[in-house]
Amino acid sequence: MKILRTNSKNLDFIELVKLLDKDLAIRDGEDHAFYAQFNKVDSIKYVVLALENQKPLGCGAIKEFSQDTMEIKRMYTSEESRGKGIASMMLAELEQWAKELGFKQCILETGIKQPEAIALYAKNGYHSIPNYGQYSGVEDSRCFKKII
Repeated sequence: MKILRTNSKNLDFIELVKLLDKDLAIRDGEDHAFYAQFNKVDSIKYVVLALENQKPLGCGAIKEFSQDTMEIKRMYTSEESRGKGIASMMLAELEQWAKELGFKQCILETGIKQPEAIALYAKNGYHSIPNYGQYSGVEDSRCFKKII
């Protein structure tokens, strides 16, 4: 398996994001439209893909949030590839990339209906922070931060 750095124009990334959005639409229910507006991918410059024998297994991205902060976006691992540490590998690669670009920390938002994501971020050293930006006051959102 390898991790490939690319951008949001990558066709495998686009297909994985469709699967992610389908999953989130089920989990988020009537709240999906609210979250979807903050997850457009057309301008994301930094994307990673997990590939095995050229088959895409998962994706993730980082997007500049502030001068010293990158926001983790669009993390997804295909159902058949879960439980193998792929998400942690992609997350580590995103953090390394952010560091190389001169950023000091990563933040992210996930939902309470995504317990696997919350566990992933906690396992990888992310700490709960007050909800930021558009997620302030949103009861179903959980925000996290990690100094890189």
